[in-house]
This record gives sequence, C-alpha cells and structure tokens, in this order.
Amino acid sequence: MAKAVDTQKEKSNSGFQWFLFVIIVPLLFAVTIALVIMTVAGVNVFEKAKTISSEIPLLSKVIPSEEKENLEQLETKVVSLQAEIVDKEAKITQLEAEISSQENSIEQVEAEKQQLEVQMEELRQIQEENKRAFKEVVTTFETMSAKAAASVLVEMDDQEATKILSKVTPETMAKIIEKMNPADAAKYLGLVSTDES
Repeated sequence: MAKAVDTQKEKSNSGFQWFLFVIIVPLLFAVTIALVIMTVAGVNVFEKAKTISSEIPLLSKVIPSEEKENLEQLETKVVSLQAEIVDKEAKITQLEAEISSQENSIEQVEAEKQQLEVQMEELRQIQEENKRAFKEVVTTFETMSAKAAASVLVEMDDQEATKILSKVTPETMAKIIEKMNPADAAKYLGLVSTDES
C-alpha cells in the first residue's frame, strides 16, 4: 500500500513536472524573447498592453486605465484654463474700456487747455489794447489845455479820473488840479495819493 501511495505521488509529481517543463518554462522563455525583440524594435510593450487591455471590454472595466484618468485630469485642466481665459478676456475688456475713457478724458483736458490758451491770448491782446488805449488817453490829457482836462476829469468816474491823474506827468497834473475848484482838487489829490501808496 505504501508503494501504491508513493507511485501515485510520483505520478502526480511527474505530471506537475511535465506541465512545468513542457508548458510553463517554454512559455516564459517565449515571452521573454518576445519582450526583448519588441524592445529592440522600439515598441513600448507595457504601453501597448495598456491600450490593448483598454480596448477589450471586460478588461477595461476591471483594470482602470491610466489614460482615462489622465484624460479626465486633462479635461478638468482644460475647463479650468478656459474659465481662466474667459476671466482674463473680461479683465482685458474692462482695462481697454478704462484706457479708452482715460484717453477721452485726456482729450477733453487737452481741448480745454487749448481753449483756455486761446482765451488767455485773447485777454492778453485785449489787455495790451487797453493799455495802448489808456496811454493814448493819458497822452491826450497831457496835450489838452489844463482847463478842458480839469472839466472832463470832474465829469468822469472817480476811479478812472484818479487812474489818469496818476499817469500824467507831475507838471501836467499840477496844471489840471490848479484849474479845478478847491473841493474837487482836494478830492482828486487825496485819491491820487491813496492810489500811489
């Protein structure tokens, strides 16, 4: 009986050895040679195995593909980048509008500046004309007779008369005041002395 058990064990061991040496070892040897040949040929065997496994319906459900995960990550990145682009474009549009309004403001200020410069030039010319006309009036009063000048000054506004009297030569002023009645002469002398101080 012991021999029968030993023979049975040898048969099962010899069957296992036969399976190991006839099927498994040559299969491993063939796979190793195939991997070496494909690697030398430039084929990435592991990546190819992933793509093939993702194409097989049952295997793709069991083995999660890195490509699917990468694709999902890329899609989320694309969506966030698109949202960022929309944000940036909105900011650019807002900044362009601000620049445009500032340019309009600058143009308005420039136009106002030019208008003010024109007005200043006109006022300067008017002031020059007024000075020239006033000089002519003063010259006219200096050439007039003292009596005529005195009677005209008494009829004028006090401020204008004082202005004219302060610009004529002292000799002419003395002659004009001499021809005025004493009350007017005192008034104009007081105004001229106050104006000069």
